[in-house]
Amino acid sequence: MFNLGFAEIMLILLIAFLVVGPRDLPKVARWLGKQVKAARSMISELKQEVGWDEFTRETDSVRQELKSTLKEADVRHELKETGEQLRDEMADVGKETMRAVKEAEEKK
Repeated sequence: MFNLGFAEIMLILLIAFLVVGPRDLPKVARWLGKQVKAARSMISELKQEVGWDEFTRETDSVRQELKSTLKEADVRHELKETGEQLRDEMADVGKETMRAVKEAEEKK
């Protein structure tokens, strides 16, 4: 949740040990655990009252619909193919023009 590594946790425990002391550290740890549990419970209740889970499900479904719509509406591949075809056609026209110019010069 907080992305803490072993070294960070050890540093926090060392500071807590120095500040609180070895005798009161278990009491503080229990109190802190109870407070975290109560906070999680309150957040869970609040999410239920507000309808957060339903909201996240709806937003996820809308996000999936948008992704599929964007995928369907993506015309880059078609434009690329059309550009390649146009380039090929222009090259053919250029070759035909060069042949016609050569033939016209040879007739002169």
